[in-house]
Amino acid sequence: MSNIQERIQQEVEQARAVCDATGDKSAECAAAWDAVEELQAEASHQRQEKPKNSLEQYCDDNPEAVECRVYEE
Repeated sequence: MSNIQERIQQEVEQARAVCDATGDKSAECAAAWDAVEELQAEASHQRQEKPKNSLEQYCDDNPEAVECRVYEE
């Protein structure tokens, strides 16, 4: 997760530099901030925890149950 945060920081710095060089209303500036937003959306998506299904919840509550045994080969 820290890797994506580093990428976001790099993209923010790059977007600021692009906007300073080309102007706040330029297409390049808008595209640079779009890249930042896409990375932020991906980071948010990665933070979302998948909800547990009923078997996973049952096994959390009853780890000794036969249905919850895990066999390693």
